[in-house]
Amino acid sequence: MSIKVDANGRRSVQSEAVVPGTPDQVWQAIATGPGVSSWFVPCQMEEKEGGQIVASFGPGMESTNTITAWNPPHSFSAEGGEMSPGAPIMATEWIVEAREGGTCLVRVVHSWFAETDEWDGQFEGTETGWPAFFRDLALYLVHFNGQPSSTFQLMGFSMDSREATWSKVKTLLGFDGKDVGDSVQSPDGSATLAGEIKSLGSAENPENLMLIQQPGPGISHLFAMSMGGMTCLSIRVFLYGDGAADTVAREEAVWQAWLAENFPMPSAPEA
Repeated sequence: MSIKVDANGRRSVQSEAVVPGTPDQVWQAIATGPGVSSWFVPCQMEEKEGGQIVASFGPGMESTNTITAWNPPHSFSAEGGEMSPGAPIMATEWIVEAREGGTCLVRVVHSWFAETDEWDGQFEGTETGWPAFFRDLALYLVHFNGQPSSTFQLMGFSMDSREATWSKVKTLLGFDGKDVGDSVQSPDGSATLAGEIKSLGSAENPENLMLIQQPGPGISHLFAMSMGGMTCLSIRVFLYGDGAADTVAREEAVWQAWLAENFPMPSAPEA
């Protein structure tokens, strides 16, 4: 994966995956607020050209984009604010193409205009993140497509290395030594997590993606990444069915307490 540079100064990155479903089913998952909220982040979307997309990546971390082209169920484009102060405006295009066997190719292209490579690293980060999120999308389409959903997304921080932090997570939640296809049941005294491992990522980008039965039917996605001299632990739990909202309301507090106990926010250094 690399930055593509056009003669006019347009720079772009892209990621794609083949996922199960018809174009209409995939479109509902990637181009509607309830659909996106069911596998990515909480999202509100006005489904039309000129409409607004507001995605929440956490408290105080909202991203607002305006839809610039709308062609259901095949493609849409949007552009919005800066990734960080001074960064170029990013445009995003989503494309859905039917494939054999009841599947579709989903492609996301991020582009921006710049005369230098100053911002390439930040934009490449969006490209490397999508394969993991596409795995969430595929699980959703196979097992929970169209069901009512509710989610909680939490972050914890550690001053330890990513390797040490991830090792601690594996031990605490009971998946140390486990492999893809294995069942996991978190030990007593930990936050509740039970299900089947679907992906463990790679040594460079470890994750734990699970199809879960507890705390409710759904998908859990945990990963650790370096951020600002610390390690950030991301916990994303998507639950489905009529009781999902009640379960999330209860379990989010349990997971918050688990994070606070095991990965408390590092204290600011004294002046």
